[in-house]
Amino acid sequence: MCTVTFVPRGSGYYLGMNRDENLARVPGLAPRRIIENGCGVTCPSEPEGGTWISTNDKCVSLALINWYSIPGQVSGPARSRGEIIQSLRTADEVDFVQRGLEKLPLAQMKPFRLIGLFPGSSSVVEWRWDLKRLEALTLEWEKQQWISSGFDEPTAQRVRNQIFQKAQRQKSVGTLGWLRRLHRCHAPESGPFSTCMHRSDAATVSYTEIAVSGRRVRMQYHAGAPCGLVGANGLPSKETANQR
Repeated sequence: MCTVTFVPRGSGYYLGMNRDENLARVPGLAPRRIIENGCGVTCPSEPEGGTWISTNDKCVSLALINWYSIPGQVSGPARSRGEIIQSLRTADEVDFVQRGLEKLPLAQMKPFRLIGLFPGSSSVVEWRWDLKRLEALTLEWEKQQWISSGFDEPTAQRVRNQIFQKAQRQKSVGTLGWLRRLHRCHAPESGPFSTCMHRSDAATVSYTEIAVSGRRVRMQYHAGAPCGLVGANGLPSKETANQR
């Protein structure tokens, strides 16, 4: 259960991600910067490893959401989808991700959608795994959103998309303040379908924000529902900077 929003800014971009999880799940760890194969990478992580979002010194960002609309299960023990970005986070181009995905044990992984942003070629690519086929969709370099929900994915997509479309008519559209307000939004009401999601057993548990400008990359992270963001513009309370 997640909401990912992409906002292009010339050759750079903003990316916001709400991570929705069961409240009984162990909280994720705040982002840290590491050097892997000579590339600087910044990402939050699960306590046991794996991640759901990353960015690197090459200005490439990846975000992964579950694909609940696809029925069926893997045969045998399932592998964690958290391994996907962990194995691809040093990517510098689309082909790197494609080749990496083809090497993974996808047959042991539940359905997912992986979003990749490649500012060097102004490319947005969405990879979809449906238990049978890996498909790569090349999308326009324009504002867009991806939504998943284990509660009722079609309804969540419809409701959140309506809020996203309405938000694009605001004067502040495309700014960081606009992105943060969108991700902490409770419209039409606080509940399972609001962008900042709240249920008795699950909720939005973190907000991650990536800003790329030129060769400068910054990731900011808030542990907790984004409606609790602090400051006049809702600035995240914790920041990890990945700069070049």
